[in-house]
Amino acid sequence: MWRILRQIARNGIRSEAPPAGNDALRVDGEQIQREILAILGQALSIREVDAGSCNACELEINALNNPYYNIEGLGIRFVASPRHADMLLVTGPVARNMELALRRTYEATPAPKLVVAVGDCGCDGGIFGEGYASCGRVANVIPVDVAVPGCPPEPIEILRGILTAVRRGRQG
Repeated sequence: MWRILRQIARNGIRSEAPPAGNDALRVDGEQIQREILAILGQALSIREVDAGSCNACELEINALNNPYYNIEGLGIRFVASPRHADMLLVTGPVARNMELALRRTYEATPAPKLVVAVGDCGCDGGIFGEGYASCGRVANVIPVDVAVPGCPPEPIEILRGILTAVRRGRQG
């Protein structure tokens, strides 16, 4: 142990320099909250549905809740029931066993319904495509407002997709 401590003292802590900040990735939280309130009259409630994915997209969606992205601070929250949701965030190619569940979740969501398909699998079926066990893309089962491509897409891209759907909901 002493040998390791002497080596650290001699060499210092070696690591990469932190990345430079990117202002293009910054979002104006107050403006987003105002838009969401103008459109919905309340915080945006999202029900996330995994329709048969590999969970990579779910990891990126979970990253939206960390302190760096802090979507709760923007007035966006995840809910457990589609009856309390304004938006469905769907990942993965829709497995045949999830087709009926996804339709029921969509039907249980109150109007105006917004749907965002996340990841290549949700957008176009990805590497799974359509087959005996897969319905393919989410749009084959329910209407989709915004598709966020990527395998998996970065959290900032998912957030942009959510905000695009909210803005389209305002126009529609």
